[in-house]
Amino acid sequence: MNEAYLCLGGNIEDRELALKQAILKINREVGEIVAKSGIYETEAWGVDNQQAYLNQCVKLQTDLHASDLIHTLLAIEKELGRERMLSGTYEPRIIDIDVLFFNDAVIESDALIVPHPRLHLRKFVLIPLQEIAPDYLHPVLNKTIFSLLSDCQDTSDVKLYKSY
Repeated sequence: MNEAYLCLGGNIEDRELALKQAILKINREVGEIVAKSGIYETEAWGVDNQQAYLNQCVKLQTDLHASDLIHTLLAIEKELGRERMLSGTYEPRIIDIDVLFFNDAVIESDALIVPHPRLHLRKFVLIPLQEIAPDYLHPVLNKTIFSLLSDCQDTSDVKLYKSY
């Protein structure tokens, strides 16, 4: 059994419904979500003039290998209405599902980089992640999620939207 941590987010249409639908599809098609953070509202990161995001982190147990996991998650995004642009910028999205960690693996492929290369720079990831995995040790940076959050220089406003 493999263990993965995911971050889900979206900032267009019904943001909370998109998170709920993604979680249902992940449970049905990918594996069992064994922990989930509250939902946090965050200003759009890296861009101006976009609606705020709702973000949530989950811990997942799955039989899928990393390459199958990312392909299945991308298919779920597409089923839920995600349209990927090739502009290289952060575009508004109905749903985004990022793989943060996969076991303790370090993976660099065209389809997937794990650990997620920017997770330690983003409070909107670290705050919900520390809620479910404060002592998880980042396999490259060798710091816990709690420590990464303490060291994070991101000044974004991250507010609890809904707790579980």
